[in-house]
Amino acid sequence: MLSYSKISNPLLKPFKTSFGTQLTRDAVILTYMDESMEAYAEAVTDEAPLYGYEDNYTLFHVINNHLKTIFSPDLEPEKFNEKAKEIRGHNMAKGAMEMLLWDINAKREGKPLHKFLGKSKGYADVGISIGMSSIDDEMRTIEESLKKGYRRIKVKIERGFNVELLRAIRNRFGDIPLSADANQGFTRDDFKILKKIDEFNLIYIEQPLPLEDINGHALLRKEIKTPICLDESIESVESATNAIERGAVDVINIKPGRVGGLQNSLDIMEKARERGVNIWIGGMLETGIGRSFNISLASNSLVNMPGDTSPNSRYFKKDITNETFEMKDGRIAPLKGNGIGVTLDYRFLSTLQVEGGRLL
Repeated sequence: MLSYSKISNPLLKPFKTSFGTQLTRDAVILTYMDESMEAYAEAVTDEAPLYGYEDNYTLFHVINNHLKTIFSPDLEPEKFNEKAKEIRGHNMAKGAMEMLLWDINAKREGKPLHKFLGKSKGYADVGISIGMSSIDDEMRTIEESLKKGYRRIKVKIERGFNVELLRAIRNRFGDIPLSADANQGFTRDDFKILKKIDEFNLIYIEQPLPLEDINGHALLRKEIKTPICLDESIESVESATNAIERGAVDVINIKPGRVGGLQNSLDIMEKARERGVNIWIGGMLETGIGRSFNISLASNSLVNMPGDTSPNSRYFKKDITNETFEMKDGRIAPLKGNGIGVTLDYRFLSTLQVEGGRLL
């Protein structure tokens, strides 16, 4: 049986970016059950098409009317991807279904997902992504994060909230591993502003320009010393290849739920590392389900920079999974159980559920 649950779990505190302020994680959870197992996946869509064109409405449309007709628990993820190619775009919907198959297949093999994927280091290096707030509040959050052992600090910036913030951080904390995420908040007209960021010796600036403007990023890369990381621009293997070949990127942030799943993520990782482009694994405020997929992938030896997948307790007072992730010395180990290694707290999930039902 294939079913879904749509839940709304309040975040511990608002998460502000240049896209807006998020108060809840409105997640869609997919569950496959048979006589031998339960397997899960999480879509990274949200209620509104602000981050990308997909949202929870389009997710249900594509799964109900297209993807569930080609889904079979007996499929390998690669075979599902081949069948799903006839549907243009909608990689978040495809990714949720594809990752469900990874959990199913890993559980049938009796292996934790990170080992089933191969090339596992057995841990993921962890950085933290800090939402916008006052400079004083951000200083406190950074200090707390450094004490907890995070291996990279990332702050959100936008036009008018960049140089002053970064200067304050460097003056207070010195040469800590620091990056800045613009979430597409600048344009080609802002090159002079972006060049000012060079003085702060960032590991990278993430997605400074609109996601469609690959050529703009290639031009900017020639104008500034700070390495450029692409995030929202990386929606598929093809978009990653395009960015690499155009010389638009130094670092890629892979979000598996956005690029169509784990196989596409692995393909991007291989292509990027062959061309000397660095890789890390991002997150989208997922519950413990999506978090487990991200940690399993981030444990791959091709990933060479800290990601954004913090412990569950950073974002939620209580999560829907019984198992949680703990960080030690800036690293998180994948869960030991088969597949993604989580079980659901169905009693708590029922208090968050706003919709649910059977798909197959």
